[in-house]
Amino acid sequence: MSTTHPATSAPAAPRALNLSRTTATAARVLRQLRHDPRTIALMLLVPCLMLLLLRYVFDGSARVFDNIGASLLGIFPLITMFLVTSIATLRERTSGTLERLLAMPLGKGDLIAGYALAFGTLAVIQSALATGLALWFLGLDVIGSPWLLLLVALLDALLGTALGLFVSAFAASEFQAVQFMPAVIFPQLLLCGLFTPRENMHPVLETISDALPMSYAVDGMNEVMRHTDMTTAFVRDTAIVAGCAVLVLALGAATLKRRTV
Repeated sequence: MSTTHPATSAPAAPRALNLSRTTATAARVLRQLRHDPRTIALMLLVPCLMLLLLRYVFDGSARVFDNIGASLLGIFPLITMFLVTSIATLRERTSGTLERLLAMPLGKGDLIAGYALAFGTLAVIQSALATGLALWFLGLDVIGSPWLLLLVALLDALLGTALGLFVSAFAASEFQAVQFMPAVIFPQLLLCGLFTPRENMHPVLETISDALPMSYAVDGMNEVMRHTDMTTAFVRDTAIVAGCAVLVLALGAATLKRRTV
């Protein structure tokens, strides 16, 4: 007697990235954010307010603000975009929205790219506001081109978006997503060269800082502060920050879960 075995379906091949699906996802995220003024205020205004506060904390020593202002111009957008993106993506998963979206002809790459495009659009606005405030209202003294400063600030914000999308896959609640900040952001903040030059650190810490993308974001900002032209070091630093953002986005697409169990 012959027996029949149930057919086993082969795993579905990953869907290729589709521009229309990506832009549709970005448009949906932007429509949702439009009805959440507190989130928009957090992303667009908090970096500006922090820069304004620090400028007048160092009111009696404008040189101190000139020394750290450019670095903070890159760090603040990275932190706020990380926080907002990780929570927003996790909310999609815990509410079941992500599972319903991925049941449609929408790949993980489309979803991650759509989120990156949506939050990247806000990152452009955020970086432009913070850079304009620092240069033309707070009097940040920059030797290089303001456009290069804006470029690094934008790449930092995009890196924060990518990191937020990535860590959201490992959090089971919004509280856990916030808890990732001390693990992911704070070590980079301490070792990026903001508080002391990296070459003055213990050799082990200096080696670790060489592997952290925020270090190159700060180095890129400092290159703009010191040089009138685009240097080889600036190109290297910005390329590393951009490459890390792309790599983390790819990891985010690979590790994205449909729902939180």
